[in-house]
Amino acid sequence: MQQLFFYRERDAYGCFSNFARYPILMDGKSWPTSEHYFQAQKFAGTPHEELVRLASSPMMAAKIGRDRTLPLRSDWEHVKDNIMLDAVRAKFEQWPNLTEVLKRTKGFTIVEHTINDSYWGDGGDGTGLNKLGTILMQVRDELVDLD
Repeated sequence: MQQLFFYRERDAYGCFSNFARYPILMDGKSWPTSEHYFQAQKFAGTPHEELVRLASSPMMAAKIGRDRTLPLRSDWEHVKDNIMLDAVRAKFEQWPNLTEVLKRTKGFTIVEHTINDSYWGDGGDGTGLNKLGTILMQVRDELVDLD
């Protein structure tokens, strides 16, 4: 299967990035990006959650979320994939133009191509887990099945 790579928001398929500026409604609140939501869930139910939601940019939200001096929720490793799935699903369900872009990738393997991440991305050389790409393909399949 042919691969489709994405990473930076300004690149082709940059709308697939969690840093892309598409606000989502989740848990009764508006989140500036899916990155804001994902990072905030590391601190669900604490004041740090709102600090991340109000961060000035997705990069700042990620910086706060990666700050290991803050108390990470104890079940994070068990829930992070489902939280990412929920955030990505919300983004593509709430933005019909993005739904169409994602659906047009049917038949392609979606890959977050970056040396910066071997869990959510491909590690830059294809050895990473590409969890975000896998989630995007799952959401794509769900949306295509609705047609």
